[in-house]
Amino acid sequence: MLNGKERYEGMSIKRIGILTGGGDCPGLNAVIRAVVRTAILKYNLEVVGFRNGYRGLYLGDYIPLTLESVSGILPVGGTILFSSNKDNLFNYPFVENGKTVYKDVSHVGVENIKKAGVDAMIIIGGDGTLTSGRDYARLGVNVIGVPKTIDNDLASTDQTFGFDTAVSVATEALDRLHTTAFSHHRIMVLEVMGRYAGFIALHAGIAGGADAILISEIPYDINKVAQAINRRRQQGKDFSVVVVAEGAKSIDGEMVVSKVIEDSPDPIRLGGIGNKVAADLEKLCGLEARATILGHLQRGGSPTAYDRILSTRYGSYAVELAMEGKFGNMVTLKGTEMSYDSLENVIGKNKAVDPNGELVRFAKNIGISFGD
Repeated sequence: MLNGKERYEGMSIKRIGILTGGGDCPGLNAVIRAVVRTAILKYNLEVVGFRNGYRGLYLGDYIPLTLESVSGILPVGGTILFSSNKDNLFNYPFVENGKTVYKDVSHVGVENIKKAGVDAMIIIGGDGTLTSGRDYARLGVNVIGVPKTIDNDLASTDQTFGFDTAVSVATEALDRLHTTAFSHHRIMVLEVMGRYAGFIALHAGIAGGADAILISEIPYDINKVAQAINRRRQQGKDFSVVVVAEGAKSIDGEMVVSKVIEDSPDPIRLGGIGNKVAADLEKLCGLEARATILGHLQRGGSPTAYDRILSTRYGSYAVELAMEGKFGNMVTLKGTEMSYDSLENVIGKNKAVDPNGELVRFAKNIGISFGD
């Protein structure tokens, strides 16, 4: 096994570039910090950061990242490099003669990477961002991917950073809603993020003592949810707390879409299911119901201790992979160990809650209703 300095000289890597794409996520700054500190302190490299995701790559907008510039950012939410989820350089929008046309300008990104003297790119993002990372790897760019999403729905890694923080925020919200539900004999419904996966709702629902958890993986019958709440009333519990994943759907309905953003690579915006569930339960149960949409609160603020550690592991290992020449791969967590998988293999493969899995089974054992 070569030591760090020997690997560095053998690979001829002198400068690493970083960019963050897609939605913000607790732990992004912790990853950036780990990349910079590992690159400088272990391998004596230079590091630059492209700002605003792939837009920065297109514009050649980058800044030097030093030990000083990443000092103090470990507990800070968001990303000091900013982000964008609308700048796919392989399908970049231009307005010509009053109409929007899309062109492949990926070559500009390649040229700007070369102009910046960057020998390897560490790309931090979700499925869309990493898809472009894979495509750049196909063009010969030395790419290492780092998975990022609070939804925890990337198939090749056991857990993504940001998920633990999102669950903690949702759990605290459920704790607070319990007091209002109890005091006013109400049904309190909390809608959480997660897109098409119910991991946040499931974990927060168990941790927060929810009486019902509704997720996309288990289509719900609202009448069965109402029956569970009415059984609680018969037991002297004149209140209930329900957590609903934004992608939850009834057995006879579709997911609730709040809006469609045409110029986004992922145009569907889910939202509104919480209000629907609250209105339905109010009619069926005869109890006043209120809905709370947690929204972007789950993505903001300081990451939990677990996410700070996980982000640090992701960032540091990404640099190690780069120095070992293992490009075209994404860092993963497998069990308790850091590993990696090919970007070609991970793109487009999402995971979902197992309806017959252990967590769902235990939740049902303790009386939580899934409406099935």
